[in-house]
Amino acid sequence: MTSSISTRIALFFIAACALSTWATAQNNPKKSTPAGTNNVACPSAAQLKPVQLYGAWRVHFSQPPAGLPADATMQLERHAEFSESLAGSVSRELGAAAGNRAVAGHAPRAQLAGDLEDGFLTLDESSNGISITGTWNGEMVEGSCGKKFKGTWKDTSSSAPPDAADVPFTLERNPGW
Repeated sequence: MTSSISTRIALFFIAACALSTWATAQNNPKKSTPAGTNNVACPSAAQLKPVQLYGAWRVHFSQPPAGLPADATMQLERHAEFSESLAGSVSRELGAAAGNRAVAGHAPRAQLAGDLEDGFLTLDESSNGISITGTWNGEMVEGSCGKKFKGTWKDTSSSAPPDAADVPFTLERNPGW
């Protein structure tokens, strides 16, 4: 009888070890995926969907024009009319723009609407809900899993000079989203 119990205990431990090893292999982040299969943990630019961009983002402008701050926050969500498009807002502390007057034509909070296609993000910005006061064109940073975009913002407000420069930006998902 002792032999039977010992055998059962040994089998139990062998099964537990095998199961533990199998579970670890399933969660191994370095596990390679065969070509042509989806890696759910980190989508490629082509696999990225608008729903994966919903949430809070940080924006940093590397060369903001006078009157606009270097940092902003962005909130993205599903567009109310077009389910495969994006909507949201960008918020800026215009008073934080180092000693400069706020840029006419821009509000502390502006509306956004746009699209994501093959990792390219295009957004139109409106400070008054009527006219486009800025445009955003960015591309997903390779290997960022859709959590970082780099591109340019352009001031298209009525107060913008005709030769307004493209302003480089980095868009990064807030932690926890």
